Amino acid sequence: MIDCFAPSSAASLPVWCVTKDTFAAAPIPEAARRFAEAAGFSGAAGKLLLLPNADGGLAGALFGIAPAPKADAFATGALPGLLPEGIWRLEGEVPSPRLAALAFALGTYRFSTYRSAKAPKVQLVVPEGVDAAQLRRTVEAVTLTRDLVNTPANDLGPAELEDAARSLASRHGARFRSIVGDALLAQNFPLIHAVGLAAARAPRLIEIRAGDPSHPKVTLVGKGVCFDTGGLDLKPSSAMLLMKKDMGGAANALGLAHMLLSRGAKVNLRVLIPAVENSVSGAAFRPGDVLRSRKGISVEIGNTDAEGRLVLADALALADEEAPDLVVDFATLTGAARVALGPQLPAAFTDDEDFAADLSRHAMVEADPLWRLPLWAPYAGMLDSKVADINNVSSGGFAGAITAALFLAKFIEQARSYLHLDLFAWNPSSRPGRPEGGEAQTIRALDALIAERFG
Repeated sequence: MIDCFAPSSAASLPVWCVTKDTFAAAPIPEAARRFAEAAGFSGAAGKLLLLPNADGGLAGALFGIAPAPKADAFATGALPGLLPEGIWRLEGEVPSPRLAALAFALGTYRFSTYRSAKAPKVQLVVPEGVDAAQLRRTVEAVTLTRDLVNTPANDLGPAELEDAARSLASRHGARFRSIVGDALLAQNFPLIHAVGLAAARAPRLIEIRAGDPSHPKVTLVGKGVCFDTGGLDLKPSSAMLLMKKDMGGAANALGLAHMLLSRGAKVNLRVLIPAVENSVSGAAFRPGDVLRSRKGISVEIGNTDAEGRLVLADALALADEEAPDLVVDFATLTGAARVALGPQLPAAFTDDEDFAADLSRHAMVEADPLWRLPLWAPYAGMLDSKVADINNVSSGGFAGAITAALFLAKFIEQARSYLHLDLFAWNPSSRPGRPEGGEAQTIRALDALIAERFG
């Protein structure tokens, strides 16, 4: 992805952002205004009009945005696909210049590994007062996340996900290790081992560590199921079409790790990624099996397609052993969360009220939305088992996202704060700054929150 930001000294053309109400008062040349009126431009949201100068060249452009409170902070993400090649600057009605510049940059993203997809040859002058270095760090993190999610499973299995994590660790001088195959059993990660045993590609637990041990401990756990067939509870073919993205939690954890490491966040960072492929073979774990977890909790397998919570359980138990200040897990976990909230709103679960309020505030400011759902304790009984301590799925069809969150919370006891994020990590259709395909969700809000809390 090319650097789409230009220095403030660069010669640039203006994009006047206007609403229907402010178009008439926009500070544009009179000749350009008459041209716009003749062309029927009204300031309607999403509409762009190129303006000529007296010599027949370009004087700039008019771009319509919706007025508050309906304004989309990412509306300018549409501009790279609308503007001709050149260097541009934003003028006029821009509610958040920082988010507008970020949206512009993210709108230039193209996934071109497998086919030609040229990025728009446009650049934006970073608005005055906006930290260009921070913008670039954020764009890099989102690009990393999108690229990982978009890569198909034949080229991104557990080993390749490990390679991506190792590369990130090396770039930032972080410590790295990976526990692979039967070594998982030797080091007491039986659930990760069981889920990945049926695949030809060995399961593993990936770990990155960085930062001063005296700083607050922040641990990120990402679900790294590189492809999910459902196991012996096989998914229908239509449900497998997007299962390359079932490692979207791991991708988002790595994206946030890059944001924290690249800005030198004052945290003792740990990243844990259980990376597996949930496949089918004679070695596959079965419905009705009872598996012992790292924490010692026995788990009855009610459905092999609820494998993500199993691999996360062992990783969360490991994370919790250090009693960190904050544990966040990212997971493309349940269809129930998508039915409730759709693809744009990750479900957030925490019993820390102050943390929840702070996270909601940053999500709003960063236009990085999520929605809190309850860790409703009375539903824990839906996970009861007659032969084990807990079942990996509920006994009925209700509250699937909540019962999954309650299952994971069983493996956290010592962490000061715990957040579970059930996300989609995918845009089913394109929107400004958010092209169809893999997506980073919640990491910008969390980066802002961690910066506020820990520095």
